[in-house]
Amino acid sequence: MKGNCKFKKIVTIVIDSFGIGQATDAKEFDDVGADTFGHILEYRPDLKIDNLYQLGLGNLHPCGKALQSKGYACKMHEASCSKDTMTGHWEMMGIHTTKPFKTFTENGFPDELVQELERLTGHVFIGNKSASGTEILDELAMKEIQSNGKKLILYTSADSVLQICGHEEVTGLDELYRVCQIARELTLKPEYKVGRVIARPYVGDSVGHFTRTSNRHDYALSPSSKTVLDVLKSNAFDVIGIGKIRDIFNGCGITKSIHSTSSHEGMLQTIEEMKKDFDFTGLLFTNLVDFDAKWGHRRNVSGYADELEDFDVLLGQLLSVLDSDTLLIITADHGNDPTYKGTDHTRECVPCLMYSPSMKEHGILDDSNSFGAIGSVVLGDFGIDKPNYMIGKFDLNKLV
Repeated sequence: MKGNCKFKKIVTIVIDSFGIGQATDAKEFDDVGADTFGHILEYRPDLKIDNLYQLGLGNLHPCGKALQSKGYACKMHEASCSKDTMTGHWEMMGIHTTKPFKTFTENGFPDELVQELERLTGHVFIGNKSASGTEILDELAMKEIQSNGKKLILYTSADSVLQICGHEEVTGLDELYRVCQIARELTLKPEYKVGRVIARPYVGDSVGHFTRTSNRHDYALSPSSKTVLDVLKSNAFDVIGIGKIRDIFNGCGITKSIHSTSSHEGMLQTIEEMKKDFDFTGLLFTNLVDFDAKWGHRRNVSGYADELEDFDVLLGQLLSVLDSDTLLIITADHGNDPTYKGTDHTRECVPCLMYSPSMKEHGILDDSNSFGAIGSVVLGDFGIDKPNYMIGKFDLNKLV
């Protein structure tokens, strides 16, 4: 089977939250006018991303530079019912989510859940509301420190998440992780079933100087059914996850996982994997979370623009080491317009940029009606029939 692959390796990089304009159903999500890429360009018209432009990004947006000279590009529309990280990634790998995960944005978590969490962990939880992760540290971190870690900060957001903050030197990472594992078990109950429990470690000793660290850990639900990753693994293909891919899929279908402390490091790790002498056949799947966590949610358009420019430089390095047996796919899992109201993700279309040195042509393809086009490309390339329950279609013959 492996000998019949058009490409031996498929590298899929998710620029987490890089939307390219409001989705057709944006009104249903109260996201009319959201445009992550477009509003970054308004802020920085001379954005230096020529490698992305050469792959066709500018041809997908009316404000971008139409400089495509290689590869194929299209817009993808999300079919699933949410705009969160897990839903977006799962859809890429074939899962159509029709029922949104539980959220507790309005009133925080129910008293009975918090009381049970306190009983099982031995901690008192403060906060219990929807909040910005940086603002809630300034509000409550001193209380945790003064309690010697007895009190921990509990909060949520517009996403389906239960987040717990713990000071690395006061509470300690092991204890924070233990507490979050208990929270994950509790929130498997249908009435509390959030998509992710997130351990949010931080350091610092005074208001204005608290910083979240890269030791974050996500405790996600397993996908609702087997994904493209599971199918690849069961057919003896390699599935390498870089960044938070392992967390997003709860380890399912992953044959090797590499932790990243930043999006910059995630790109360097991706480049290094492609330069190694060992030969893998399968999928290398990278998530670059800083675009979302550091810049989109914090509504920091300057930081987002800087990160895009840094990514583009590293993309040039990656392109230089690709061989003709490798297909590169660059995409996103949702939008998070850094100029938009609030701090939540935004319902947007996302780019799908596909390139291999073996391609003889380039151009813009028709829009895809789901992110599942990516999983369809992957399975089709490796000669595996797509299970009937999986979403997504793509004709590999278009990639010439």
